[in-house]
Amino acid sequence: MNRFQTDVAIVGGGMVGVALACLLDKSGVSVTLIEQQPPAAFDPEQPHDLRVSAISPASQRILTAAGAWGGVIGRRACPYRRMRVWEQRGFGDTHFDAAQGGEPVLGHIVENRVVQLALWDQMARSRTLSLCAPAAIAQLEYDPAGSELVLDNGDQVHCQLLVGAEGAQSRVREAAGIGVRAHEYDQHALIAYVETEAPQQDITWQRFLAPGPQALLPLTGHHASLVWYERPDEVARLLGLGDDDFLDQLLTRFPPELGGVRALLGRASFPLRRQHALRYVDAGVALVGDAAHSIHPLAGQGVNIGLLDAAVLSEVLSEAVTAGAAIGSRQVLRRYEAKRRTHNLLVMNGMELLQRGFGNQQPLLKGLRNLALAAAEHSGPLKKRAVRFAMGLEGDLPAVAR
Repeated sequence: MNRFQTDVAIVGGGMVGVALACLLDKSGVSVTLIEQQPPAAFDPEQPHDLRVSAISPASQRILTAAGAWGGVIGRRACPYRRMRVWEQRGFGDTHFDAAQGGEPVLGHIVENRVVQLALWDQMARSRTLSLCAPAAIAQLEYDPAGSELVLDNGDQVHCQLLVGAEGAQSRVREAAGIGVRAHEYDQHALIAYVETEAPQQDITWQRFLAPGPQALLPLTGHHASLVWYERPDEVARLLGLGDDDFLDQLLTRFPPELGGVRALLGRASFPLRRQHALRYVDAGVALVGDAAHSIHPLAGQGVNIGLLDAAVLSEVLSEAVTAGAAIGSRQVLRRYEAKRRTHNLLVMNGMELLQRGFGNQQPLLKGLRNLALAAAEHSGPLKKRAVRFAMGLEGDLPAVAR
């Protein structure tokens, strides 16, 4: 049994937790990261994972600052330069191009595990970051003056600042007594991994229908990830179909823009839920990523706002160290909350507005939506701002994302 004394203990070794650890490297604080299940090794010959994310240019800059972007590109990532949004049986049709935002790409579609592994590689190179993995938490005692964690191997970790980065069911959040506001959407997301007739594409698109949108996320080679938002009972029915019947449904109900599909290579589904912590911090504790907020994945912003959380928290803590302030003080941590909570709420409400707005088939509202989409196509400076916001390049950004 070992006893570790650390400044910051991060619970959760997903993309956001490890990004925070890497960004804190050389900041003057000691960091210990605890993760129950390390990511599996990557083989470039293996199929794409079903879990992918749209990494924005701002997130790319954060990952570069964390030392991990080279490890992402060195494995597998698909850049996309264009995006199209339209509504079924509507006249509104909007196209976005990276050039409108002054960037070479709108983003990259990357498997979550690829991002995670690139960050783990960087963490392994550090002499100041400590890793406890695989390790489960047997006991967690939150204390504003310094929290104590007992791991399943008997090791003990004592920290000034406890960070919850372990997802929507955060044990850290629960231990700190931080509540949430949450509601379930009457939709599930069905993910289909397919082999396409078209070679690697540089466009992602989204078509809105009454039950929910359909989207194409391009992957490397002749591959794509398709996202199909539908009622839970319909998703269950579709998942119960054999591969051939499911593929027939896909080709029948997706737009012609999908093109030919050679094969269905995998599928999965998950329920959609909005959840927001009542606060992100308290004395000696902070929440990042899904531990703080879960949003509708409509525009793929979940991981991007989580990485911004990590960047801002690392910036605030580094400034506190330089100023000689206690990193676990409520005053210091509230600077992080003040910078992130308002922005995250804006993104969450934006996704909610899109989800509810396009789900309403009232004729007048449908006409107004299509007018808005048509106007957006020719809006000039307004469109440029929208593109840069989608890239994560608007607003009060941390230095590493600018």
